[in-house]
Amino acid sequence: MAEILHRIGATASPDTVYAALTTIDGLAGWWTAKTTDAGDDVIRFRFDVPHGEDGFDMKVLETVPAELVRWEVVDGPAEWVGTQIRFDLKQEDDFTIVLFRHEGWREPVEFMYHCSTKWATFLMSLKEFTETGSGRPAPDDVQISNWH
Repeated sequence: MAEILHRIGATASPDTVYAALTTIDGLAGWWTAKTTDAGDDVIRFRFDVPHGEDGFDMKVLETVPAELVRWEVVDGPAEWVGTQIRFDLKQEDDFTIVLFRHEGWREPVEFMYHCSTKWATFLMSLKEFTETGSGRPAPDDVQISNWH
């Protein structure tokens, strides 16, 4: 199984970062403006793409305030379904360190390369959002290629 791994630090409290990862307004502030609660612990994330709208549904598996958020992809592109996304939070000096993991990819296909870079841009958006109150969620995110 292949994984996407990233580490960022934000000069914000673990509680602030945790809120950005666990509330609809928080998630819409850094990942995609089209974030909604689908009920039954499922969060729906949608993105505008050249052929219309695309996205993912995430089941919240586990949350530990100011420490951990875990999701499982329950709907979306075939490469994502069944994968898990994990945010581990810890305080180091004036930073909340986010250890990000998107695990369970069956193989490192080209879409995984794209997603790794997109996750990096969105994690930088999370950093901005938690530090300043303003991130770069889709549709205002960094476009990295013809796949957006």
